Amino acid sequence: MRSFILLVGVANAKHFTRCELARTLQAAGMDGYFKRNTASSYNSQTTTRNSDGSTSYGIFQINNRRWCSSDQVPSYNSCRISCSQLLTDDITADIECAKTIANQQSILFWPGWQANCQARELGQYIAGCEL
Repeated sequence: MRSFILLVGVANAKHFTRCELARTLQAAGMDGYFKRNTASSYNSQTTTRNSDGSTSYGIFQINNRRWCSSDQVPSYNSCRISCSQLLTDDITADIECAKTIANQQSILFWPGWQANCQARELGQYIAGCEL
């Protein structure tokens, strides 16, 4: 009889500072995609249950109905990733999926951007960050 040990890593949420996130996004080439803040409270493990039964995941609140795969709702999975990949300290998958969304739809996809950023001066998000 063989025994198997399953080691499960528990990830802690990464809470970025405003400038840390701005530098991370700039280093990943995101400044060419977004000239504004699309992040949700700078927390890498943010999830939001939506009224349509879908869930939005990660720092960019990427929705599982269209962009990532979960067992919760049918998905197009246009980013070709599991939604759980959007909930880690490493936001590389979030950034790549955000680029896919920007290339396919535009920043207008994000309701949070529409509510908080559209038609507003957003220089405050990077002010003092020495980018």
